[in-house]
Amino acid sequence: MLKAKILFVGPCESGKTVLANFLTESSDITEYNPTQGVRFESCWPALMKDAHGVVIIFNADLPSHLKEIEMWYSCFVQQQFLQDPRCLLIAHHKPGSGSDKGHLTLSPPLSKLKLVHSNLEDDPEEIRLEFIKYLKSIINSVSESRDREEMSIIT
Repeated sequence: MLKAKILFVGPCESGKTVLANFLTESSDITEYNPTQGVRFESCWPALMKDAHGVVIIFNADLPSHLKEIEMWYSCFVQQQFLQDPRCLLIAHHKPGSGSDKGHLTLSPPLSKLKLVHSNLEDDPEEIRLEFIKYLKSIINSVSESRDREEMSIIT
């Protein structure tokens, strides 16, 4: 069985846990509880080790998150030498936020990444389908990399 390690990162209260639970069909979360285990930067190197992909989630309704996701991209994608196709940006819209999928102004490194809007209230299946497409691309990439490695050992 092929396994892939995908990290969900982003600013506080952006919806990482809610989206992760939804995408894995885990229990519903009705109230906000900070996910304490990963709030400390000293843990990040261990988390990043052997990661195949990074999903950067941010609250699309908070302008401060647009600036903060640049730091997440730098730390978890650029500094780890992950290719951009292995990164997915999710502009999460919390319930009752209006879900404006209007144009977001992203900085040049972020503007070339795949951006998906999520709203679990209005269209939950859209984010599930987009994540499945992303996951398939990661699995294909990991599989191709493993095949190349095996061929290099054989030859």
